[in-house]
Amino acid sequence: MKKSMMLCLMLCAGISVMAQTKLQVTVKKIKGHKGDILVGLFDNDKDFPRNAREGKIAKASGDEVTVVFENLKPGKYAVSVLHDANRNKDMDKNKLGIPKEGFGFSNNAMGAVGPPSFEKAQIDLQPDQKDLDISIDMKYM
Repeated sequence: MKKSMMLCLMLCAGISVMAQTKLQVTVKKIKGHKGDILVGLFDNDKDFPRNAREGKIAKASGDEVTVVFENLKPGKYAVSVLHDANRNKDMDKNKLGIPKEGFGFSNNAMGAVGPPSFEKAQIDLQPDQKDLDISIDMKYM
């Protein structure tokens, strides 16, 4: 009985580990070497694009940077990116509300006015998927 229970626990643990996915995000077309690149991962439309489930920060050190989100469960996600040139952790805008800093979203989605919907930026991590690589092109106004 103990052996079969132990075997079951080991198999269940193995299945939950196998169901975890790694998401690699490469941010391209970065202008300038000042500040940080903030990358936010979202798992629902209510929080997108303001309250990230998880965030990563990379130094703006060239034309592109890569960050990795690990141990993700299958599901729907979206990614937002901000080139925070002055490191104030906020998107700076001019008097008309136009962004002064670079930004981007998964699927290179754009909104008509403001950010795209979660649905437009959505990426799907499938249960049988081990790793997913995406790239996002920075946009500067």
